[in-house]
Amino acid sequence: MNAQELRLGTRGSQLALWQANMVAARIAAAGGPSCRIVVIRTDGDRLQDRPLSEAGGKGLFVKEIEDALLGGAIDLAVHSSKDMSAVLPQGLVIGGVLPRENPLDAVVLPKRAEGSGLRAQEAFKAQQALRPQEALSPRPSVLTPIEALAAFLGATPSIGTGSVRRIAQLARLFPGARFTGIRGNLDTRLRKLDEGAHDALVLAAAGLSRLGFASRISLAVPQESCVPAPGQGIVAIEIRAGDDRVADAVAPVNDAAASDALTAERALIAALGAGCQTPVGALAQIVESGDLGLDAVVVALDGSRVVRARARAPRADAAALGARVGAQLIADGAGEILAEAQRGQERLI
Repeated sequence: MNAQELRLGTRGSQLALWQANMVAARIAAAGGPSCRIVVIRTDGDRLQDRPLSEAGGKGLFVKEIEDALLGGAIDLAVHSSKDMSAVLPQGLVIGGVLPRENPLDAVVLPKRAEGSGLRAQEAFKAQQALRPQEALSPRPSVLTPIEALAAFLGATPSIGTGSVRRIAQLARLFPGARFTGIRGNLDTRLRKLDEGAHDALVLAAAGLSRLGFASRISLAVPQESCVPAPGQGIVAIEIRAGDDRVADAVAPVNDAAASDALTAERALIAALGAGCQTPVGALAQIVESGDLGLDAVVVALDGSRVVRARARAPRADAAALGARVGAQLIADGAGEILAEAQRGQERLI
């Protein structure tokens, strides 16, 4: 191995390899060392026949990679930050993050929907062209995007998504929907959708965009309707604490705005004591004043109860902001919802 080369650990999925190669390219463009991609197979990759909530959560996608990092087999690891535990293993830190892609969830309809009389996709995109306050306000002559989608899908659609967070929130919008877990690479999921396995998929807009499928997005679900997963759309670079050589190589590619947002969102999850596969949504964004605003929600698995909280703070206080919003959610009853959700998932294992 070249003495200056960095060994970059990643999963072998389409999206994971895209992320790993993007990090390697950015490090090289910043004048850093070249990276050799090391593919590591995780438990999450091996357990393709079980929903994540039953198999143990998204942490299954990072453990083996983190073990390799701690053991010195690789020098840095690249993850979708929403897959990472709120508390990292001792000795590991997040060395940097890439700029955040669209953090929202996205609805994807089958290709056959394009030829329907309703021309659903065009109608949804026209709705999104409205100013946000217009698109989300009741208007007698114009449906909101979610209302238009519900009308198109009908009373009992089959919606493909394996995320308990999405299911909990979408159950409030589509009470008659049947939610089905989906696994596999993105092109496989889209093929199954087009073959009729589902009436719609709900996926992260970021992954669709990064892999060249942005044109398949029928509707970016408004934050007010479905708050994204903490860290959604952010690629994180994990390194060993105290490894100055790697830290120096990663620092120039770090995006400060995305880093502050992720700090707040991860602090929220830590305050709640929540794991990856829990019905928690959180999105931190820089607001007009330059402060960091954080919106968060905790929803019962069946959508029957919801607790929301919102606050803002200077960006330097991102961690404190997340902890404060988490404490507010707990004070308003989120702890009971999360405990019930945990019991429900344990019964499935």
